[in-house]
Amino acid sequence: MTAMSIGGMIGPSKRGSRLSLAAIDFVDGLRLIWLWSALAQQDIKLRYRGSVIGPFWQTLTTAAMVGSLGLLYPRLFKVSVADYLPMVAVGLVFWTFVTGMVTEGCKAFTEVQHILHVVKLPFSVHVYRVVYRNVLTLAHNFVIIPIVLLIFPPPIGILELLAIVPAFLIVVLNGVWISLLFGMISARYRDIPPIIASIIQLLLFVTPIFWQYQLLGPDGWWAQLNPLFVAVDVMRAPLLGQPTASFSWPIMMLLTIAGCGGTFAFFARFRSRLPFWV
Repeated sequence: MTAMSIGGMIGPSKRGSRLSLAAIDFVDGLRLIWLWSALAQQDIKLRYRGSVIGPFWQTLTTAAMVGSLGLLYPRLFKVSVADYLPMVAVGLVFWTFVTGMVTEGCKAFTEVQHILHVVKLPFSVHVYRVVYRNVLTLAHNFVIIPIVLLIFPPPIGILELLAIVPAFLIVVLNGVWISLLFGMISARYRDIPPIIASIIQLLLFVTPIFWQYQLLGPDGWWAQLNPLFVAVDVMRAPLLGQPTASFSWPIMMLLTIAGCGGTFAFFARFRSRLPFWV
């Protein structure tokens, strides 16, 4: 039997094995919800160890920023505070959530390298831990939103409130593949986390969070293509009683399908190398 025929017999089964092991990793990780949820809660407690109000410091910081921008920028943009403040409050809370999954996802594996080398766990556990940790942070910051919306109530109904549920779930799903992909790449190339952090800091000012893309007039379409804006928009628009931007849901679905599929293939291919990278 020739070498080529042997390779043809072994190759597909090996690829199938990689895919099945990657799928098993995700499933086994989900089953350990008690572990990664407890670890995420511990992360929050340790981050604010010794503090009286704990993670609500982040809430106060966000609230101070919302209040400052919400009172100053309406004068600059010539809009009413009642329209501008809810937009900034909801947008900034969700921006913190989305970008937190990206930046912390870059450290999903490098910050637990001591665990990877000692304890045999599904790699997905560390990704779920990062995403859930940011969900907890969102829960603390979210208290700002109902306060602002009670002061400046937007025209929202039951259907608009229900629309936030699928939007939130699909953003969380994207957070999983982003944390996994960026976490693996960052484990291999340690320059990636500071690069990503710098890019996100820049994108804050060119993403329609503090301003509306309609202000760009005919050129406003390019701002709608920003994936970070898309992730924020599908969650923010329902709470403001507004329709999402034209491209938001199509781009969101495209990102979800392409991101999940591409990341799963990448994870299956390089999963065995991850312990050596960290």
